Amino acid sequence: MMDNTKKNPIVELDNVVLRFAGDSGDGMQLTGALFSDSAAFAGNDFATFPDYPAEIRAPQGTVAGVSGFQIHFGHTNIHTSGDLADVLVAMNPASLKATLKWTKPSATIIVDTDTFIDKGFEKAGYTGNPLEDNSLDGFNVIKAPISMLTKKAVEELDLDNKVALKSKNMFALGIVLYLFNRELDKTNEFFERKFKKNPIIVEANKRVLRAGFNFAENIEAISQTYNVQPAVLEKGTYRNITGNVATAWGFLAAAEKSGLQLFLGSYPITPATEILQELTKHKQLGAKAFQAEDEIAGICSSIGASYTGSLALTSTSGPGLSLKSEAIGLAVMTELPIVIVDVQRGGPSTGLPTKSEQSDLYQALFGRNGEAPVIVIAAITSEDCFYSAFEASKLAVEHMTPVILLTDGALANGSEVFRIPKMAQMPKITPPIAKANDPLYKPYIRNEDKLSRQWAIPGTEGLRHRIGGLEKENGSGNVSHDPMNHQIMTQIRDEKVQRVANFIPEQKIIGAEEGDLLVVSWGGTYGVMLTAVEKMLADGHTISMAHFKYINPLPKNTDEILKKFKKILVCELNNGQFVNYLRMKYPAYNYQQYNKVQGLPFMVSELEEKFISILNDQKS
Repeated sequence: MMDNTKKNPIVELDNVVLRFAGDSGDGMQLTGALFSDSAAFAGNDFATFPDYPAEIRAPQGTVAGVSGFQIHFGHTNIHTSGDLADVLVAMNPASLKATLKWTKPSATIIVDTDTFIDKGFEKAGYTGNPLEDNSLDGFNVIKAPISMLTKKAVEELDLDNKVALKSKNMFALGIVLYLFNRELDKTNEFFERKFKKNPIIVEANKRVLRAGFNFAENIEAISQTYNVQPAVLEKGTYRNITGNVATAWGFLAAAEKSGLQLFLGSYPITPATEILQELTKHKQLGAKAFQAEDEIAGICSSIGASYTGSLALTSTSGPGLSLKSEAIGLAVMTELPIVIVDVQRGGPSTGLPTKSEQSDLYQALFGRNGEAPVIVIAAITSEDCFYSAFEASKLAVEHMTPVILLTDGALANGSEVFRIPKMAQMPKITPPIAKANDPLYKPYIRNEDKLSRQWAIPGTEGLRHRIGGLEKENGSGNVSHDPMNHQIMTQIRDEKVQRVANFIPEQKIIGAEEGDLLVVSWGGTYGVMLTAVEKMLADGHTISMAHFKYINPLPKNTDEILKKFKKILVCELNNGQFVNYLRMKYPAYNYQQYNKVQGLPFMVSELEEKFISILNDQKS
């Protein structure tokens, strides 16, 4: 247990941004995840941003190989992983150089002095020692010989240096846990679970964690510690969850509420692979996860599963979505329900596979041959990935059409506090399954409200039917090359998607219903946009926000919202895809755009600066 007789005064803070940075082998993602768990156990609200190097096996000690993990935690509502760090842990010179620009001028910086040697400076591109050249003036620098003290902490365990140093990230974590008055018990429990087959590794990590804690307790550079009170959260059961895990859980919930067996046919691809991995853990819930040999096999197996009556899914990222495009067209033509999850990453081609963008919107909307409309929705937070996966499943099944669910790398790998819902509170999903021996059954006879066809499960008595990729005759489903029928079926498939607008919520506005400036965004930028707009409103500015989750179709009241504002600014992490989509749908308005394509999220400060600039232009 923690020693509560501290010599240092405790300072209360509303929220903190903490960033761990080190070489890709330094375990920064695990360190950040463990601190996130401590924040969850302490009752804080938080959001995280894991930042992986884009270069595969970048040379050790170089800026290209730096791996980072940022967490923003507090006792108020947290919607973003934060702009600049209040505390930075830099495990080597390269991580200091790569992340110093994302650190507040008065921040606390914890460094492993054992790595600040000439070889490390040369690899990082320094000409001298940044700890001695006054470049860190104004920062509170905690110099810790982490590598040396890690080896000393485990010297009695007779481990070789390489194995011993693998736990040096726990020394850094121990310092940070002391700094924020966190107990070690939960982290020690993690060691016992994770390494239960190797007691020596459990003991090594425990010793190193305690050594880091004790070092922080006795070093003069730490003159005070900090406390962040628990957030006021709705009563319930909570856990720390990533967007990918939340997505998988959403599908499991949808399978239960629909009464269908879940099938995922997928091919591993960064950053979507964890959805496949998570679903393989839940065979006891009836989930079937098939790792296919390629992207095309993944979606085609899912289409086959959908034909046989399963809740069928496939997961991928941008390059994989390209490969799946022809099969998506087949699902459109056969009018079978399937959910395609696209966890967006930087492109084009292989692009920046570990970085996040919103650059697949055009592909989701238009990336198929012929007229092949699909429903498109976009998750807005890591937690919302659960609800978006559930709703994508509901829309696909009840409207008998493919749905593309867009998430992104930041949502997928980032984590939030997730209140686990009760299944009784989740809406029912009603598959339109055809009844046996229905004398009126034909494959393309439609529901009047949704224009959806019935789902005839193969083997059901009296419902023998045939579907495929060739154009269908309206009603009967027979192959038809009739020109007029082709136009009718093309229009029906489009109208079926557009009628989904009658079954989704109307678009909401944050701020006034009309005014000088409406900022528009979509998908995973919700948290940072909301934080910036709420801050602007608190400062007395006239600004409103419309954040879109439903992309195709757009909510029915979209036009009514847009016409009430003098200026419309569309913010997105691409080169202007959603704004051009709005221009196509609603050309009457004068849209401005603010775009960032750096593989990085928006910062609250840069959004505020842009919003204020537009408002000042209006005044002048």
